[in-house]
Amino acid sequence: MSAQLVAPKHVAVVDDLDALQVIGHPLRLRILAALREPASAAGIARSVGEARQKVNYHLKELERVGLVRPVEQRLVGNLVETLYQAVASSFVLGDETLWADPRRTEAMREQQSLQRLVDVGRRLHRDATVLLDRATFDGEQIPSAALEVEVRLSSERDRAAFMRDLMKVIKPVLDRYGNRSGDRYRVALAAYPETEEEQ
Repeated sequence: MSAQLVAPKHVAVVDDLDALQVIGHPLRLRILAALREPASAAGIARSVGEARQKVNYHLKELERVGLVRPVEQRLVGNLVETLYQAVASSFVLGDETLWADPRRTEAMREQQSLQRLVDVGRRLHRDATVLLDRATFDGEQIPSAALEVEVRLSSERDRAAFMRDLMKVIKPVLDRYGNRSGDRYRVALAAYPETEEEQ
């Protein structure tokens, strides 16, 4: 007896408040880590060093909010044993889950460049998590680069001129490397006011 096996996602975004509350328990995080590969409640219990009944309770909570799923059933003696697997190799928290004030969403709707900055940040976080998993669990050496600089812009006119100058400089580089064969790399450039935390 088996369910249809579905390969887990690399990263799942936890953007439901109920799921966020469930995933916050330390034992549940350990159970999710143990379920990168299919395992039974008994196998997980051995892996995390906890009683099976305790693990089974937390496993059902994780299943209830969609963070784990049953992937196979097998006969062990006269009993049917269910194997579970995490729906993703890693999980990241969705920003909007923690936004109790709807004015944040409204501000993003009104300021498209700010929305784009938030979206780029989300993608960067998600992609970096996938690459970290590949380095951690697959032993890959990840070729990557990051560039962070500071500029000073005193007005809207300065900001517009900066973006024009930047595009003028990088366009030949993008044209040169954007249409050739080879491994694909994602390049993200962002400009935003420095925050107090960064200062």
